[in-house]
Amino acid sequence: MQKKYDVVILGGGLAGLTLSLQLKKTQPNISILVLERRETEAPLAAHKVGESTVELGTHYLREVLNLKEYLEEHELPKHGLRFFFKNNTKEDIASRVELGPRLRLPVKSHQLDRGTLENHMAKHTSELGTNFLLGAKVVNVELSTSGGLHKVTYLRHGIEEKVGCKWVVDSSGRASILKRKLQFIKPLDHAINTAWWRLKGVIDIDTWTDNKEWQQHLEPGLRYLSTVHFLDKGYWLWVIPLGTKNTSIGIVADPAIHPFETFNTYEKAVEWMKINEPLAHKMLVPLGEGDGLMDFRILKHFAHHTGRLYSEDRWAVTGEAGFFLDPFYSPGTDLISINNTFLSDLILRDYDGEDISGRANVYEQACLTLFDNWVPVYQNKYNLMGNTQIMVVKIFWDWATYWAIPAHLFANKAFTNLKTLKALFVSENSLGRKFGKLNKTMQDLFLEWLPFENKIFSNKYIDPFDLEVLRDFQEKIEETYEPDALLVHVAKNLNTLEQMAVAIFRIISAEVNGTALDIKVNPYTINLGKKEGAIKLDTESENAIIPCESIVKDVNVMWFYDKK
Repeated sequence: MQKKYDVVILGGGLAGLTLSLQLKKTQPNISILVLERRETEAPLAAHKVGESTVELGTHYLREVLNLKEYLEEHELPKHGLRFFFKNNTKEDIASRVELGPRLRLPVKSHQLDRGTLENHMAKHTSELGTNFLLGAKVVNVELSTSGGLHKVTYLRHGIEEKVGCKWVVDSSGRASILKRKLQFIKPLDHAINTAWWRLKGVIDIDTWTDNKEWQQHLEPGLRYLSTVHFLDKGYWLWVIPLGTKNTSIGIVADPAIHPFETFNTYEKAVEWMKINEPLAHKMLVPLGEGDGLMDFRILKHFAHHTGRLYSEDRWAVTGEAGFFLDPFYSPGTDLISINNTFLSDLILRDYDGEDISGRANVYEQACLTLFDNWVPVYQNKYNLMGNTQIMVVKIFWDWATYWAIPAHLFANKAFTNLKTLKALFVSENSLGRKFGKLNKTMQDLFLEWLPFENKIFSNKYIDPFDLEVLRDFQEKIEETYEPDALLVHVAKNLNTLEQMAVAIFRIISAEVNGTALDIKVNPYTINLGKKEGAIKLDTESENAIIPCESIVKDVNVMWFYDKK
């Protein structure tokens, strides 16, 4: 085996394999070694988080890595995210408020069997010339700071091997080899826990009731293809179908409300479902008897951050070796896609002899900023999950922001255009910073609203594409623009989000504070005035706006009360 490589990747899971493919597809001559500790191929229905993709990560897999043909032949299509909210009769799924798309979505996504996918990618990257080694345990990494080769030592079949490399990339998952070695661990206040398992066989929630009217809300089979969430205060339970005709089940919960020790074994998880999701208990537990239970895994405090991502000294981290947030909206593949896009661009520019020192710093700060802007979407929000009205508004807001800005920017290759990045993030009033501030303002509003909203609803179905603004954002994710025109379009999308924020706030404030439904509001000052030190609501300056009639109409769709 050769002793020198352009790139050595520590870990052959989703992040490492996708990076190797991205590099090889752009530069076939680049030499890559992937060191995977696992001794054998990944098992079908591999026991990993990350079976459900959404639009950004799907675009990466299908369009950037050219895996479209494989995904359509071997992985299940996905019919969006689907949510069932708290009610007083959880034994009857048809009576719970349901949120999800009725019709097939214009932008595709997938339910992934991670074992099948990773085995395919390992074979594919090997065919492209990557040296992919199983049973290779990394025991030491010596980083060069003088421009020389890094040295990686690993054990394989009991024999110690050493290789030199220009780039070393840590994709070792939670082992986080470089993060621990260089001590750039960064705390993240989001202490949520999970337990998940696989059951043999197909689980179709359409069969959980005999209510024909409810079953006919969607075409036959579409509910089965959804990533299904059952919610109540402090938790959500997922049901995800896999292409191997098996099913993934998971509990994700805030320990302040649902202590980890109440579901951290399969037997305890069964009892937990009996108390919190009795219908799921009734329908799922029989399938786990005998050899029906394929596996069971737990993860405590799964969210984590990182202080570094890329170095001009030619080392980097990607995947869970860097950061991980929360599976609620299935963003894991998204974060890998963004991180690998920044990283592969740096490696390939360096391969071509370009000085990447300034670009590495810009990319690192941009990627960390994007992650930091994502954190408020999840942080402290498990307290809201037992509240239907708040969660409906929040989910629609979260989808709007995701489709309008990050997913759209990614599809337009904006993250590796320095001019675009500077326009997005450099100045205080840049589009990216305003977007982050607006999103944080709305996430804080949802928390401030909670003490004043506690009604339990039943027997409602709400489709995100009943809202013109959401339908428009989703349909146009992959619409392409030249860089200058893209910034104009993103500014337009941000303006739409500002109007949406004001329209949402006016309804909430009318309910809580009795304010008029037609007031002007500066969206960046939105709050209910219930917290000490709250900023003054701006209803008079030139920055105060009135949302257009179509936005007001869309927001009314998600409001379950009669407006005052």
